[in-house]
Amino acid sequence: MATPPPAYSDQVLVEANGVTRTLLMNTPKQLNALSSAMITGFLRCFTAYEEDEGVKLLLIVKGKGRAFCAGGDVAAVVRSINNDSWKYSAHFFRNEFLLNYIIATYNKPQVSLLTGIVMGGGAGVSIHGRFRVVTESTVFAMPETALGLFPDIGASYFLSRLPGFYGEYVGLTGRLALLEESLKKVDTSDPFAICGIIDQYSQQPSLKEKSALNRLEIINKCFSKRTVEEIIASLEQEAPNVADEWVASAIQSLRKASPTSLKISLRSIREGRTQTVGECLRREYRMVCHVMRGDFSRDFFEGCRAILLDKDRNPKWMPPWLEEVHDEVVEKYFSKVDDPEWENLDLPPRRSHGRRLVPKL
Repeated sequence: MATPPPAYSDQVLVEANGVTRTLLMNTPKQLNALSSAMITGFLRCFTAYEEDEGVKLLLIVKGKGRAFCAGGDVAAVVRSINNDSWKYSAHFFRNEFLLNYIIATYNKPQVSLLTGIVMGGGAGVSIHGRFRVVTESTVFAMPETALGLFPDIGASYFLSRLPGFYGEYVGLTGRLALLEESLKKVDTSDPFAICGIIDQYSQQPSLKEKSALNRLEIINKCFSKRTVEEIIASLEQEAPNVADEWVASAIQSLRKASPTSLKISLRSIREGRTQTVGECLRREYRMVCHVMRGDFSRDFFEGCRAILLDKDRNPKWMPPWLEEVHDEVVEKYFSKVDDPEWENLDLPPRRSHGRRLVPKL
């Protein structure tokens, strides 16, 4: 039976099986959205188990319900900003990004069992790990631009490393019981041995007819353009030549998203191609602090109002048009925050047995 260890939040339950530890996200009514308490619980677990010689493998599985993790609890972040100040949100994202970095450079194997919904912050606590297992029920999305935000949690690192320009597309506009039992019985940290166990229960999936990966040629052609405006224009040019509704759906998603979010997201993913995961997280922390402060746009608060709070699904973006989001405004999101109390994201050096730890991707 999964029980929370002393001083850990009951939102993260820990189950011990020999040398393995299973961490279960336990807020099913909220689709296991990452709260501040959940992030703190994960940080304590990952930090403690990395030093514990009696632990050789970490599993992260979903708690009750139909989601692995539906992202960060941004509604709570918005409420805290409205009731207090942006500094709570800065602390929230600082801890979340630190957790992403620790997972990306962890010295023990982590297996994430991605059943159900995986969005935003849920990707951050799984994709950066060594092993990710998906099922026929997995639904992956990065919906940040629809909220007036941008793909954070190190997304500019992993999205920029997808085939061709698929990362721009995703960022701007997705038999487990036996496997789990076998993993709980392991007595090794050898990633090759763990990979062998996963392979025993895995199948090579076939792409569904409507999968966007079947449109990679068009995606590369359109999403390789220099600007968001050119990407949309290229998609509109392709639309008459494509039989299905995929292009029209992509155009609609782009047209509905925050123009400011689209522009900073595109630049973020492009910069991520040549950066380390630590550099991506530090830059994204600057960006998210600007967003939380509302320094240059209030789109994030408007997006959360329309999608999460009032749920009228009709956000009023300002500015409303891509052409009105000028390069000099985009540039400001990548600058340091002009506040004497603000600090850059400080990520600790990560070493194991004298060896510098590097990301798995």
